[in-house]
Amino acid sequence: MTLIEPMEVAVKAKLCVEQVGMVFERDGKSTHVLENIDLEVGDGEFVCLLGPSGCGKTTLLNAMAGFLAPTSGTIRVDGEPVRRPDPRRIFVFQERGVFPWLTVEGNIEFGLFKLTRAERAARVAQYIRMVGLKGFEKSYPHDLSGGMKQRLEVARALAVNPDMLFLDEPFGALDSITRLIMRGELLRIWEAERKTIVFVTHDIDEAVQLADRVVVMSARPATIQQIVPIDIAHPRDISSARYLELRDGIFKQIGLAHRI
Repeated sequence: MTLIEPMEVAVKAKLCVEQVGMVFERDGKSTHVLENIDLEVGDGEFVCLLGPSGCGKTTLLNAMAGFLAPTSGTIRVDGEPVRRPDPRRIFVFQERGVFPWLTVEGNIEFGLFKLTRAERAARVAQYIRMVGLKGFEKSYPHDLSGGMKQRLEVARALAVNPDMLFLDEPFGALDSITRLIMRGELLRIWEAERKTIVFVTHDIDEAVQLADRVVVMSARPATIQQIVPIDIAHPRDISSARYLELRDGIFKQIGLAHRI
């Protein structure tokens, strides 16, 4: 089995978040969600944003993707300010977003309207093979398991050849066994594609299993408490001393060391 070495952050960052703050105003009240967030993500790097539920992870991810404008600070991709969503940067939402009225083929083909028919067919076939859905090309989402639907959404995201993927707890609704399988599938696809990935989770094991670096965020208003490089090659032995050391260090950082 091939070992995937941990990614070292490129000198020139793909994504640069500088002093980002986010305040929501509602009914005359201000809610401070993000505070002075600074982060760089290298080209081809896999970064997990980790923190308690409601701390602002998804808000930060939405700002990175251009769905929300930060109240303060700047976000840049390839040196250019992020002002709106961009087809080169694809967001995979927490709730599965496959189109129920389209087949597996139709879902993957959805964003490929600029390609010729032959190019679309080749691209669809490529990603159906990559995510292990061969034989289900004509199936509709209601005929697929939860894990298969999630693989379909990842395939649809990759088929448009994005520069970056933003994933918001994409495996949160899956059972524990399927989650483990999907983590392995995502890593296999990432190894083949080497897209830049920012992945939101509140699952410490998931973060340590997947990421080159884990960005540990505080409770709201969220700041970055710590950035933890995961210096273990893939596939990762979750019983190894180094894995447990990194995982338990994050538990300690967020104040749960004596509750596990």
